[in-house]
Parts: sequence; structure tokens; C-alpha cells
Amino acid sequence: MKHWVPYSLVMSIVIIGALLFSGCTEQPASESAESIKIGVVASMSGPASTTGKDIWQSAELAAQEINAQGGVFVKDLNKKIPITLVQGDDESTREGGIKAVSKLITQDNVDLLVGGYSSAVVSAHQSIVADNKVPYIISGGSSTSVSHRDDIDTSYMFFHRPNTDDSAKASILFIDEMVRPEIYKKFNLPDDRPLRLALIFQDSPFGKGQQGAVRNLTQDLNLPIEIVAEETFKMGESDFRTALTSVKAKKPDIIYAVTFLNELIPLTQQARRDVGLDTLILSIENNDDPDYYSGVGALGDYTLMESRFSPYAIPKGSTSERTKKFLEDFQTKYGGFAGMMGAATYESVYIAAKAIENAGTVQKDAVRKALSEISMDHMIEVMKDQVIRFSPDYQESSFDLYVEQMKMDPAVGEIRPHIVWPESIRETGFVIPDWYQPGSP
Repeated sequence: MKHWVPYSLVMSIVIIGALLFSGCTEQPASESAESIKIGVVASMSGPASTTGKDIWQSAELAAQEINAQGGVFVKDLNKKIPITLVQGDDESTREGGIKAVSKLITQDNVDLLVGGYSSAVVSAHQSIVADNKVPYIISGGSSTSVSHRDDIDTSYMFFHRPNTDDSAKASILFIDEMVRPEIYKKFNLPDDRPLRLALIFQDSPFGKGQQGAVRNLTQDLNLPIEIVAEETFKMGESDFRTALTSVKAKKPDIIYAVTFLNELIPLTQQARRDVGLDTLILSIENNDDPDYYSGVGALGDYTLMESRFSPYAIPKGSTSERTKKFLEDFQTKYGGFAGMMGAATYESVYIAAKAIENAGTVQKDAVRKALSEISMDHMIEVMKDQVIRFSPDYQESSFDLYVEQMKMDPAVGEIRPHIVWPESIRETGFVIPDWYQPGSP
């Protein structure tokens, strides 16, 4: 982590300088008291562009809904003010993120930022946000190295997502509570045999955060799980056959894959089709996107995914009706379904609106204080205690996470998710497919 801090600082100086210089001739900021300007940081190009499109469209839908009600009431102005979104394409790169956030702050003069996806990209532009003290609701950047860092001032940053410790804990507890007993029962394995877990993870703060969390959890909770393989890959990789072949040689009972959407689809297909891995694959929530279901095909049958929002599985409870409406409205507007990152950004725009309303002003320090004190009913993602709030230490929100298993749906010709854990919202039981083979010994 240490080497990228000075690198990002240098990039910030270079890019901000370029932007300030070019600002003399480019389109000036359209600052207006008649509009609340929210910058949306999204990967609109590059390897994560599918997720970026989901983020932007969901932000648009939220702003449209709020503006249809007249906007956000600002007490200082004694009237409602509409939201204007400004797009910041981070190009799926650290340099692109620095450039986009610099422009949003110094040229577009946004009142607040939402979005952000890759931990590597978010960590690169955090220093710009810190220096300019702009409130930022980050719906990605799940690595604790992003939200728990102490080398910059993160007091203006609020993290509306589980961190890598949270999502890894849900995944590992599911494996221990449900996968291990079912495998051992079906194959008559001795209870004192540790479950054999293989990790394949992106070589990034996101992937390394998950790797560290899994290691620590299995040790701290003294779980009967042995990590038998740890394979890394570069962000944006598309050929995983070498790593998968190495994993196969270690004979795991299950693979824990820490990927982006564009990586998980080929990884899953190559594991079953090219390498012949007859084992289970468990992935992470950021892949819960319509493009995964349409892209992976029948080779995604029986795969597992830790999640907090799905386009096709709605947890029973107080968020059900609003989730259905969000998905219906999104489909009506865009002709498809929103993904998990879109859902988080949709909520982030509403959180921003509520904070500004509570603050009674768009003054950034007042909005930051309002965000730190916010307490609002959960919306479409199930929150702990059914309330959206940020923790007093690292300003992170807290979710009730769940695990889905995919089953082929002949009616639509694609896999569809079914919630299998935890018991409180389970839709159906976890199934070990007929082709599955446990690892050894």
C-alpha cells in the first residue's frame, strides 16, 4: 500500500494542474443555487464499464424520482431544489479516477459525490476528496484499506457498502454452517477432516482485503477450514486456466473467487468447461448483476454468490415492495434490470438528499455533519436494525448479507438465484449437484 500514496499525489498534482490550465478554455462550471450538483463517480469505460453503466443509470433514476417531487427542501433557501447529476468517468483506472474526481470538484463544483467502485481506483482519488473536503458517499471500494486508512483525512467519506471483512465473514460462515455439513454427510467424510478451501483473487486492495479477511476469520473463529490454494490474477484478466489448473491440483472442496463481473464469467466457464473442475464456486456480491446471469450460461448452474441485492431474488421482509418497484421502474426506464452496485448508488442519492435536507444547506461541512448523524429507514437493501446509518469509527453502513445458489431456469434460458442462507430469509435448500466431487484427502 505504501508505494501508491506518493504516486497518487504526483498524479493529482499533474492532473489538477492540467485541469486548471485547460479550464481557461473549456466549458466553465455552471454553478447555480437553483440546483444541487451531485457528481457520480463511475467506470463508464474500461473493464468495469458494465458496472459503471449500472451505477449511472440507478443514480439517474433516483434523481428523477426526487426531482419529480420538486427536489430537495433546503431550509436556508426555504424551497425545494432539484438535483443535477454530473458524470465522472474513472475509466476503470487509478489515473482516470484521479482525473474524473479532480474535474468534478475543481471544474464542475459539485456539492457532493456518490459512487466509486474499485478499491484500487477509489484509494487513488481519496486524497483529492480529503484535500477539498467534499462529502462523498462511496458505494464501492470495499477493502478496509480504503475505509480504515489513517494517512489522509477521511472524515468527509461515508461508505455505503459492506467492507471486505463483512462480506468474507458471511461467506465463510455459510461455508462452515451449510456447505461443510452437507458435503460431509453426502460423501461420508470424517468430522475431523478440515474443509479444503481454495482462494482465487484479484491482485488489488479488493482481492487482498478478502484474502486477509478469510485468513483471519478462519483462524480467529477456529473454524475447521484449511486454505489449500491461493492464486492471484491481474485486474481485467480474462484467461484463468493456469490458475485454475494449479487450484485443481490442490483438490479443494470449494473455490472462493474474488473478482469483478467481467472476470467471474470467464473464470466460471473455464473452470468447468476447460479445466474440468467439478467443484463449487462461491463469488462476491459485486458480481450480482444481470450481465452475470445472461453471460455465464449453463456453466453457472449451482454456483454460489454472497450478496446484498439481486436483480432476480428479493429477500422477504420490509424492503420487498420497494425493491420490486425499484426493479420495475428501472426496467421501464432502461429495458433491463439493475445490479447490486446500481442499487447501492440509487440509495446513496437518497441518502445525500436526506443529509442536505437535514443540514438545511448545501454547505459541505454541514452536510458532512448531517451524514455522520443520519438515521433513515432502509430502502431496497436490508440493513442491520432496518436503519441506514454510518458507524462512528470508520463511517461504514452495516448490511444483513445472504448467499444465493444459482439454478438454470429453462423458461428464460438463464440461471436464476435462490437465497439459501441465512435461515431467516432462506427460499430453498442448498444443493450439492450430481457432478460435484469433493477434494481430497
